[in-house]
This record gives sequence, structure tokens and C-alpha cells, in this order.
Amino acid sequence: MDVKIIATRDCTHRPNLERELRNLGIPYEFVCAEDHPEVAERYHIRHSPNLVIDDEVVFRGQPSEAEIKEVLRRLKPDV
Repeated sequence: MDVKIIATRDCTHRPNLERELRNLGIPYEFVCAEDHPEVAERYHIRHSPNLVIDDEVVFRGQPSEAEIKEVLRRLKPDV
């Protein structure tokens, strides 16, 4: 499973999202929208943070751990 957080450098919600993913034991990559404008363009990123799983934007904004768990169950039933 490929998990990315796409966010701006100064996004105040990103640390919370990173903590939620760490708490769930989910490895992720942080992609800074300012450093990679092509990624922001590809996923039509206009706000921050965004959670991308296996090349699909699954959240635009700050999801809760429960919401992340639900999406993971839907996308990867064996997880």
C-alpha cells in the first residue's frame, strides 16, 4: 500500500494526520506541495492536507483515525 500525505509546508493539520498514521502503524511519504507542484496539479490539490492511498485521493482535509481505518478496510480488506 502506497500512502502519501500531500500538504503545504506550513499546514497546521499535517502533524495530526502524521500522528494518526503513525498510531495506526501505516508507513507514509510526505510530499510538500510547494516543492512538487506537478504532484499538486496531478491530484488537483487546492487545500491541505490530502491523503493519497494507492494513487487515489481518499481525503481532502483532516480525517480522524476512525475515518482512516474505515477507508483502509474498504480499500484493503486484508489490512
